[in-house]
Amino acid sequence: MIRAVFSLVLLVICAGSAVAVLPTYDEPVRTVWLIRHGEYEHGVDTPDEGGLVALGRQQARLLAARLDGYPVAFTSIQSSTMTRARETAEILAAHFPDLTLDRFDDIRECTPTTRRQDIMDDLEPGEAAECEANIETGWARIFRPAAGPGDEHDIVVCHGNVIRWFVTRALGVDPHAWLGMSIANCSVTVIQVRADGALKLVSFADSGHVPWSMTTYPGVEAEQ
Repeated sequence: MIRAVFSLVLLVICAGSAVAVLPTYDEPVRTVWLIRHGEYEHGVDTPDEGGLVALGRQQARLLAARLDGYPVAFTSIQSSTMTRARETAEILAAHFPDLTLDRFDDIRECTPTTRRQDIMDDLEPGEAAECEANIETGWARIFRPAAGPGDEHDIVVCHGNVIRWFVTRALGVDPHAWLGMSIANCSVTVIQVRADGALKLVSFADSGHVPWSMTTYPGVEAEQ
C-alpha cells in the first residue's frame, strides 16, 4: 500500500514538472511551446467554429499560471486565427504584457492525410493535400534555428491535428501516423530546434497543470 501511494505521488510530481528542466546546449536554441486551445463550443457551423466555453477558459488560466512560473524568458506568442485558439492565446498573453500576440492562418485546424480510411472518406477531394500544404508553410516558418545570439522561447497556440502532425515531422516518422496520438486541451508540447536544425521532442501533451476532472480530449465533450 505504501509503495502504491509513493508511486502515485511520484507520478503526479513528474506529470506536473515534465518540462521544468530543458536540455541546454552551447549554441542558441529555439524552444517551441505548442499549446492546444482550450475546450470550446462544438457544432458551430462557421469558418472559425466555436469559441471557448467556461471550462476552456479555466483550462487556459491554469496553463497561463504554469507558463508564467517557468524560469524562462518567452520571446514571442502567436496563435491560429481560429476563434478558440485566439481566445486561448489572449488569456495567455495577459501574463506576458511585453509580448505582441500575432495570428497566422498557416496553423489553422485542418485534417492532413491519415491512415484511417474512414476519416479520409469524409474529406473533400484535395482537402488533405491543401491542409498539408498550409501547415507545411507553418512548419517552415516556426521550426527554424534561433535568430539571435541567445535562446528563444516561442509560444504557439494552435490545434490538435496541427500539433500532432508537427510532432511526426520533428521525430522524422510517417506523418500519416499523427492520428495515433491523443492530445488534451491546453496541454503543452515542447520541441527544441538546435543551431544546426536538429530537432528534439522534449514533451508531448503535458496537461499536469489541469486537474483530471477538468481534462478534455478530442472527440469528448466535458461537463461544464
